Amino acid sequence: RRDHLKIHKLKKKILRKQVRAQHTLMRHEDIECISHATQSLVIANAGLGNGMSRHQLLRIVEEYGLVETLLMPPNKPYSFVKYGTTEEAKKAFDALNGKEVTLEDFGQNIVLYINFVEKVFWQNAAPTSLPPGLMVIEKIISPEEERRMLESIDWTADEDTQNAQKTLKHRKVKHFGYEFCYDNNNVDKDKPLPGGLPEICDLFLEKCLKQGYIQHKPDQLTINQYEPGQGIPPHIDTHSAFEDEIISLSLGSEIVMDFKHPDGRTVAVMLPRCSLLVMAGESRYMWTHGITPRKYDVIQASELGQKVGTITADVGDLTLNRRETRTSFTFRKVRRSPCNCIYSSVCDSQKGQQRQVQPSFPHSEMEASKLEQEYVHKVYEEIATHFSSTRHSPWPQIVEFLRSLPKGSIVADVGCGNGKYLGINEDLYMVGCDRSKNLVDICGEKNFQAFVCDALSVPIRSGSCDACISIAVIHHFSTAERRLATIRELARLLRPGGMALIYVWAMEQEYKNQKSKYLKEKNGSKDKEEEISTGVAQTPLSDQMPDSSSQDSACSDQLLNDSKDKGCDAEPVADSRLPVHTNRTSFHSQDLLVPWHLKGGPKKKGESADTVLFPAGSKESQELSPVFHRYYHVFCEGELEAACRSLDCVRVQKSYYDQGNWCVVLEKL
Repeated sequence: RRDHLKIHKLKKKILRKQVRAQHTLMRHEDIECISHATQSLVIANAGLGNGMSRHQLLRIVEEYGLVETLLMPPNKPYSFVKYGTTEEAKKAFDALNGKEVTLEDFGQNIVLYINFVEKVFWQNAAPTSLPPGLMVIEKIISPEEERRMLESIDWTADEDTQNAQKTLKHRKVKHFGYEFCYDNNNVDKDKPLPGGLPEICDLFLEKCLKQGYIQHKPDQLTINQYEPGQGIPPHIDTHSAFEDEIISLSLGSEIVMDFKHPDGRTVAVMLPRCSLLVMAGESRYMWTHGITPRKYDVIQASELGQKVGTITADVGDLTLNRRETRTSFTFRKVRRSPCNCIYSSVCDSQKGQQRQVQPSFPHSEMEASKLEQEYVHKVYEEIATHFSSTRHSPWPQIVEFLRSLPKGSIVADVGCGNGKYLGINEDLYMVGCDRSKNLVDICGEKNFQAFVCDALSVPIRSGSCDACISIAVIHHFSTAERRLATIRELARLLRPGGMALIYVWAMEQEYKNQKSKYLKEKNGSKDKEEEISTGVAQTPLSDQMPDSSSQDSACSDQLLNDSKDKGCDAEPVADSRLPVHTNRTSFHSQDLLVPWHLKGGPKKKGESADTVLFPAGSKESQELSPVFHRYYHVFCEGELEAACRSLDCVRVQKSYYDQGNWCVVLEKL
């Protein structure tokens, strides 16, 4: 009787764990478990995220039949298995549910919990490309050369090594040529170390010069030895300390290195044993690089950890790779003059000089991203509270649009700002999103549903919205391609027949002999700001941009031509600095900077066009003036409509002018 009770309790526990696993899967992946038998199983506690390797899991599940598919999502504690027949899946279900197994590489016992699912399906993320300027060259040296280089390192505990080890938490490190000072991330250029670089590196460096991987022979070398579990924090090698190319040789073991762009893009890169990493240009100056401290890396299974390039989220081809002791030889060329790179926002040589440089019209995706980061995103983070205090009066035609929607409609406000439209119609289910965390926090204080995200990658399922609104957002994007892509993303969210309302600031602030409210209020209260920009732009990620095909390029050109044909008298901005607009006056350029005078700060009469320029949040912005500058592209008549009509998936149902804005209502086909 006691054994019977024990078995009963065990079965109840397994059932409870099964149900919990079902809820986890539903919450994380929106995948529903089912009660009847199918060919497909989800196995909880057997995932890459809790130490189960593909090799071990395959051995376990193959005992019960032919495995057609094994999907192991990165960092998740569950996996999906599809058998050739339902009978085989049922056999595995009966045998493995509640079964205790030992993780081979960890020596730890876990219990498997199994559920049936309708089918095994996983949408992989789009393949990522290497950061611009980054190269990984496989087998740059032979195993024999590797052995000689490793044997040449004397790790005996001299004073230099002991000091470095204290700084680096016992990671072994040696410096040659110049010592790298970790307290200020720089080198003392007046104190070279005796002896220079080791002779054993000469042939290797000559090969790198001959192959064009570096332009100058390095004069500084740092050797690091990493034990499994050790890493390095994300960082950018100091601009003022070293020249452009930085090269790093991986010896003893492969490793996964993580790269991150300031706009949030991340790329995991496999560095095989005996490979050379070359960082130049954007990848060296703009992207941080680091190694996450862990004992296992998620890698491509088919290449057994030797795949050069990015680690893609191919759940059908991922496994765990145990790290081993790795030694890196990192070569740099010490810089003798200040850095004058084009990445001034992250350049220590150019700190404090930025206010002397007026930003230019962007001529590349990288320049556009940088411009918007400095003159849109940072600004709205700084001015969010004051901005919100001026944004409490909803615009009548937007209210009319929201109140015309059927009861129960799901509506996304992309670029919701402080959420002033989220509570207009209580019969709707509205959710807002915005690039500014501070503005989203204000939405939260009002008990609105809102989250921080990118306007070109809204984490809402395609075709799930009955309507979308984009109010005063798209005019903050600095290229025609980016503006078109924001409209395409709105269309993606809509179900067929769904509607989108878009507002952008108009070049024509006087239309049909009527001045806009913006111009009329020129002589109003000195603290009153223009009411037009009711939202903020989201950061567009360049790897999520539409393909730069000839069709898109032609479309951009056509949009510009359409604007000119409509009689838009904007001055061209090509190869010129962006003008600073004088508030409450007509526009003379389509691309410009609009000042925001932060409430409570000193403001002199007539101080708009001559205000000192600097990015938001800089030391100068806090000390010299409370004036911030926001980038805008004001739209000519017909320009927004032309962009919308270039998309095959939508129909322009209505277009109109509303108090200094061009407005369009779209319908998803």
